[in-house]
Amino acid sequence: MSENKPLTKNSTSDETGEAASEDARQASNKSGEPLSAEPRISWDVGTAYDLFFSLYVLHLPEKFGLRASWAAGVRSRLNAEDRKVLATAQKLFYVPLCWIYSLPEPKDAETALWALRQIPAGERLQELSFCDLAPEKIQSFLNNIAERGVWEDQDLEALRKIYREKGKEKPRPKELADTLDAWANAAEFGEHYLSALQAYYNAFYAEEQRRIGPAIQKGLQSAKDLAERLPLIELIEELSHGIRFEEPLDKPEIIFVPSFWIQPLIYFSLVSQHAMLIVFGFRPEDMSVVPGEQVPDSILLGLKALSDPTRLRILRYLNRENLSPADLARRLRLRAPTVTHHLRSLRLAGLVHMTVGKEHESRYTARLETIEELCTRINVFLASVDEE
Repeated sequence: MSENKPLTKNSTSDETGEAASEDARQASNKSGEPLSAEPRISWDVGTAYDLFFSLYVLHLPEKFGLRASWAAGVRSRLNAEDRKVLATAQKLFYVPLCWIYSLPEPKDAETALWALRQIPAGERLQELSFCDLAPEKIQSFLNNIAERGVWEDQDLEALRKIYREKGKEKPRPKELADTLDAWANAAEFGEHYLSALQAYYNAFYAEEQRRIGPAIQKGLQSAKDLAERLPLIELIEELSHGIRFEEPLDKPEIIFVPSFWIQPLIYFSLVSQHAMLIVFGFRPEDMSVVPGEQVPDSILLGLKALSDPTRLRILRYLNRENLSPADLARRLRLRAPTVTHHLRSLRLAGLVHMTVGKEHESRYTARLETIEELCTRINVFLASVDEE
């Protein structure tokens, strides 16, 4: 299943093995000259981030190695109208990182819902979709639709052209129409979205927040401890489970945020001209996204990744040399999307290193230490006492 990235998002694309995020690329040092000083590291934390990330994961469970049936079961706790509104929101802005970052303490789900209630219904979509760095052309186009309260066929074609100019995957006409419908009825959408988000909180996330809150705090402390002894490039590699940038991130400030639900991925967002937000996945070994799951996620994802013969062949190639997806496609005689799919599975299991080069090309090597750690975790699990 392909995903069409929202044009209006103030959060950025995630890194799932096939490409680095667009904002990370834009933030890299284009000149090739060394930076005058390493960026200042700061921290942010709050369960409001996972309020939105959990919805993102629940709508794209296969991207995170989760059972689609379980995700559908959680979504089914909501009525059909709320499910439709939340699904549409994933296409419009999915995780509004800039907006979440601007929330007051303690940045939990209750704070996010309270802050949304303070925004007039007709302005909620704009607040969640745009940050100060959003392209003016896109803001003007969609705000014009909102002011008119209606859209026409030429607007759909114009939106399709914007996707094309941005290099985005062309959405289906129905998805374009859903986007235009939401903006043409911004006040109605804003009201329904707040109601649906409140329903999701009541039906699932209130309890989930209590479960994952201590783990998120643990992830924050763990990252701070690593930052005391690792330079920034190694810190990012450690927190991202294997991503390294050949060029430094040319921003004066890097803000790290732990997330329970996106383990082991990382997400980037430019929150100002001078600061980049990096949300990193952290989940304790004894916890799973699925409450009550007895087998750790890392074991399930690792075994799934290693059970496919093509992925084993990829790891064998990557154990010998550093290769790009295009290199692997030629050697395996497979289509590029197929190779990307396999690399995503290996990335989710933490079995590959990914290096983002100066020309933004991603190259991979096998992460053999993770394979050894996986074997150790399996042995520990098999020797553990069943608590049932």
